[in-house]
Amino acid sequence: MKNIAVIGAGTMGNGITHVFAQNGFKVNLIDISEASLEKGLATIVKNLDRLIAKEKITEKIKSDTLANISTFTAIPDGVQNAALVVEAATERKDLKLKIFKELDEVCQSNTILATNTSSISITQIAAATNRADKVIGMHFMNPVPIMKLVEIIRGYNTSDETTKAIMDLSLQLGKTPTEVNDYPGFVANRILMPMLNEAIETLYNGVAGVNEIDTVMKLGMAHPMGPLQLADFIGLDVCLSILNVLYDGFKNPKYAPCPLLVNMVMAGKLGVKSGEGFYDYSETKKAEKIAKQFV
Repeated sequence: MKNIAVIGAGTMGNGITHVFAQNGFKVNLIDISEASLEKGLATIVKNLDRLIAKEKITEKIKSDTLANISTFTAIPDGVQNAALVVEAATERKDLKLKIFKELDEVCQSNTILATNTSSISITQIAAATNRADKVIGMHFMNPVPIMKLVEIIRGYNTSDETTKAIMDLSLQLGKTPTEVNDYPGFVANRILMPMLNEAIETLYNGVAGVNEIDTVMKLGMAHPMGPLQLADFIGLDVCLSILNVLYDGFKNPKYAPCPLLVNMVMAGKLGVKSGEGFYDYSETKKAEKIAKQFV
């Protein structure tokens, strides 16, 4: 399984591509947008340069990694020889079902189809194909090159052979694969998202401010990042999408998204990706932060 295709050049897709390529796999990175592909490759280069600066890799490893990556703007062109396709598109069920239907039609019959979804039913995604035994969840954590966990989710019809192949493959990447069952949010987001939502509720109810909430969780609970900063990092639109999947799946009010989160997403305040969320990430604020280092 040396030929891999990754669909989506965004944060997760380029991170997954980076990890596979650095571990000697040939990777076809696919995105309908040429600009997104260029941005994804630029991110991989930046992350490799950061590893070089920390003396964790050499210049040769960087050049070998980049040589392992090819880019495509059409799915049929990029998946022809792939033994595994990892879908890392936007967290939208309709989009994922469309992609998997196409993958089933154009991929070789023995190709394993994995999704990096963080909450959507693997069984439902597999139902869009005629190879449900070869469809599996392979949920990487962000940032992919750093985080060790890969949440492996079996759909109702995922075979033992497919599961073993993906578990073994994850180990080859230096990751720790952990098998979980196919329920909304799986394990990671079933636990994480209600916590983030509760932090947003705490702000919404005026219990404390943004910095105060994050400080309590960082210093009191030893979290490396406060929940509101983490929500910004994940993307508030992604958080809302996952909470909606949990709420729709369980019909339990404890998963209902906070009205503040809903309003912020509608207003386009999505966190780091939009330049503003619970914190300000605009170029002006970045310039102010840099300037303070020299005062």
